Amino acid sequence: MDVDMPAQPNESESALALFKNAVEKSLSRKLSIADLFTAAAQLKAAGLDRRAVELYKHWIAFNVDDPVIYAAYFNYATALADAGDRSGAINALREAIRIQPDFQPPYINLGRLLEDSGQVGAAVAQWMALVERAAAVNGESVAHKLSALQQTARVLESLNKDEAAEDALRQILEIDPEREEVVQHWIALRQRQCKWPVVQPSERVTRADLANGISSLSLANHCDDPMFQLAKAHHYEKRAIGRPKRRLLPAEKRRGKDRLRIGYVSSDLREHAVGFAMTDVLESHDRAHFEIYAYYCGIARNDPTRERIVAAVDRWTDINGMDDETAAAKIAEDEIDVLVDLNGYTKDARTKVFSLRPAPIIVNWFGFPGTMGSPYHHYIIADPVIIPDESEIYYSEKVVRLPCYQPNDRKRVVAPNRPTRAEAGLPENAFVYCSLNGMQKLTALTFDRWARILTAVPGSVLWLLTGAEQTNARVREEAKARGVAPERVIFADKMANPHHLARYPLADLFLDNFPYGAHTTAADALWMGVPIVTFAGRSFASRVCASLVRAAGVGELACASAEDYVALAIELGKDGRKLAGVRDRLAKVRETSLLFDTPRLVGELETLYRNMWSDYERGELPRPDLRNLDIYHEIGLDLDLEKIELLGDADYAALYERKLADWDAAYPIAPDARMWRPR
Repeated sequence: MDVDMPAQPNESESALALFKNAVEKSLSRKLSIADLFTAAAQLKAAGLDRRAVELYKHWIAFNVDDPVIYAAYFNYATALADAGDRSGAINALREAIRIQPDFQPPYINLGRLLEDSGQVGAAVAQWMALVERAAAVNGESVAHKLSALQQTARVLESLNKDEAAEDALRQILEIDPEREEVVQHWIALRQRQCKWPVVQPSERVTRADLANGISSLSLANHCDDPMFQLAKAHHYEKRAIGRPKRRLLPAEKRRGKDRLRIGYVSSDLREHAVGFAMTDVLESHDRAHFEIYAYYCGIARNDPTRERIVAAVDRWTDINGMDDETAAAKIAEDEIDVLVDLNGYTKDARTKVFSLRPAPIIVNWFGFPGTMGSPYHHYIIADPVIIPDESEIYYSEKVVRLPCYQPNDRKRVVAPNRPTRAEAGLPENAFVYCSLNGMQKLTALTFDRWARILTAVPGSVLWLLTGAEQTNARVREEAKARGVAPERVIFADKMANPHHLARYPLADLFLDNFPYGAHTTAADALWMGVPIVTFAGRSFASRVCASLVRAAGVGELACASAEDYVALAIELGKDGRKLAGVRDRLAKVRETSLLFDTPRLVGELETLYRNMWSDYERGELPRPDLRNLDIYHEIGLDLDLEKIELLGDADYAALYERKLADWDAAYPIAPDARMWRPR
């Protein structure tokens, strides 16, 4: 066969010679499979992916009886995929599996290629075929089985096939309960499905294993324990982010600033709760004294909210195509003075960018309901209700406060056509309680309270934002188990925000969740004139709604306890005159209330930024307080976290004081370390 092939563009003579020599040896069956892999790797390293493909094709054609030809097919598939030939790669992987069904790596890659081609069912079938075959107990087979299960769970979760995804993840945990990423997804799936108790240990998976792996966001949904939430945030930051190789912050202080440069980093500057709320803020900044930069790391899709934000800021930069160091270098090059983290530990966050310290001041605000527990977030923005003075011990950052923490958009669009109750599937004359939060916020203890309210107000119904069909059925069964007819629980379909807002007035009263209450959802309800009953816990997420109803001018709706919350919800459900008075007052003060006074919020926010810059110039930038957090994390692993909310503040403090004393008796704690009482 003629192998006198002309050189390709950018192909050196040495690379062409390597290719020709390898092909000639392949034809004469003198090229071992090890030498084949070496030659192909050299061609790929030279950027000659197509040559590597040709080499594998020639070798396979003339070495069909080689005992490990299945491995050549596997590498051939990789080369084809790298060269852009997905179909060829799929065929090569199938051939590798046909020749050697017990060779496990092709199943993983074939599943990924099928998924990328839109053949999701076929992809899952490949991974599950591997799970069935991976019976041998050795490190390699177990690793392949776990990988296949994790890929399967990822795809099933993306398709909202929650129960199947949960089952795949549980199989992984039964083999390796210390996989924190798997624990995170497993618990989040159970929360989304309202599977109570969410933290369900087994003989192989302990409560401590699950508490160790739970994500910070799921923990906020799960328990009202701000000390463990701080410790968890710190634990996650150390494990998932870690110490960066270098810092980008210049040693000298930046001077001569006419305008402070504020940088906002977020994946949610789009049609998302954060994007909706932040748009008016970004449009209202004082451009005479501030330059506003936005760094976007979210999904690649344009929408009206994103367009408003792009138009509002001085500079918009999409950092999706940048690695962390490149993105951080871009922020440093822009000479940002105050860098605001609007993500925290939420989806698509770029926390490693902040760890590189590309700006002298880093702030945690709004995107995440709690502390970051990191060594590089200097400030957290809250308000006096969300973080009272005595609660500062639960935050590693320095607490600074706005009159009301949450921004809102006064220009939000509401669909002009208001639906009727009949159109929304609601009974015309019933008292309608609603809670249009995501299903992941619903807990067994909260649902107990709602059942008591419904039982006490005959004919009332509960209007919830829909989950998956199986989840809705489960919630109705939970209602039945509590003595409430399942048909009294009604589900609202998800829809675009203008239409979602337009249907709010169909409800009489909003019932807040606990411990992760309504935040932007509460503001939406209050904007549309629907009162919301809440009560404040100890943690950040449990106190936001209490702040919002006070700022909206109806502070009496923020109750002192869960019992008061139930009693007030029942009273308003029975006393139409009292409820009408609350609704009338809410409507009258909407345009003037603190909650919707964006110009005031922005002015106060800019004062905070100026004060932060003054701290920096004086050399008084706060140092995050990370003392003793590993101890608090170890303590929290042994607690029944869901029941923490049932403790009063004194009993909660006593619990931790007792645990700390036990710890100190075995491992003495330094006298200057963070202890229970505020410093």
